Amino acid sequence: MITGCPPLTTVSEASYSSGALTKRHTAGQEENVKYLPGVNLGKNVIADPDLDHAVRDANMLVFVTPHQFVEDVCKRLAGKIRGDVEAISLIKGMTLKVDGPCMISSVISKLLNCSCCVLMGANIADEIAMENFSEATVGYKESREVAERWARLFCTPYFKVKAVQDIEGVELCGTLKNVVAIAAGFVDGLDMGNNTKAAIMRIGLNEMRDFSRRLYPSVRDDTFFESCGVADLIATCFGGRNRKVAEAFATGGGKMPFEELEAQMLQGQKLQGVLTAKEVYEVLRNNKWLDSFPLFSTIHDICIGEKPVSAIVHLR
Repeated sequence: MITGCPPLTTVSEASYSSGALTKRHTAGQEENVKYLPGVNLGKNVIADPDLDHAVRDANMLVFVTPHQFVEDVCKRLAGKIRGDVEAISLIKGMTLKVDGPCMISSVISKLLNCSCCVLMGANIADEIAMENFSEATVGYKESREVAERWARLFCTPYFKVKAVQDIEGVELCGTLKNVVAIAAGFVDGLDMGNNTKAAIMRIGLNEMRDFSRRLYPSVRDDTFFESCGVADLIATCFGGRNRKVAEAFATGGGKMPFEELEAQMLQGQKLQGVLTAKEVYEVLRNNKWLDSFPLFSTIHDICIGEKPVSAIVHLR
């Protein structure tokens, strides 16, 4: 989680025992030696393992934890943050409640009683760290002023940010593309080529849109043409850890569980696509929508071993 705003940014890990955010101080260099070795993070980034201290007096909170940790983090923060705080979530995923799925931005808003925008897009971290040109989308519900403030905060000459009034659509794009990336990884592992991969991505984009519109009829079609939509889908299906681990799963014939592959390949990072595929499947099953989403259903079945990897091109 990043708190505050320039000139000071404080970073706190959600899982303190992992030691993932390790910094080296050499001649003013601030570095995450585990995940972004060799990249200078800047003098205004301060690593702080004390969550309470990290958020003290902050008026802007950026959430970047794996989505399964969000509720615990928010419960720890409740009553310890400023009353005028604004939040933004970069988290991909959803939580399942008794009354249905709940987006992460809603969880943050409800538990902390604050507004929460989202930031999604074709944003593979190491490429942004190298300052290669990228885009992102800020999704907001009501206040464009707040959304534009976030956009200005993140915007740089090489990182362009656009605000869109469709928070559910933007957030669901960022969530669901990880599921489609699992399918893209299967295709790569089976060495089926670019035509097959493009077909799977097209089917996946349609299911992303249909799923989003069924949950939130207000979701706009043009959101899927923003960076959070088709651009992020392309980037994630050709790069990123979900595709990478799914390819390894397919190459191994589906014999090694995703949990083991995650531990071997991701250095403590979390694989969001498989967990999200399970959550999406639960929504489909509970609403009797399984027949309308053959790709999402098949991805889940392959992940849990009920179907062979080759089933990814034999959708019912």
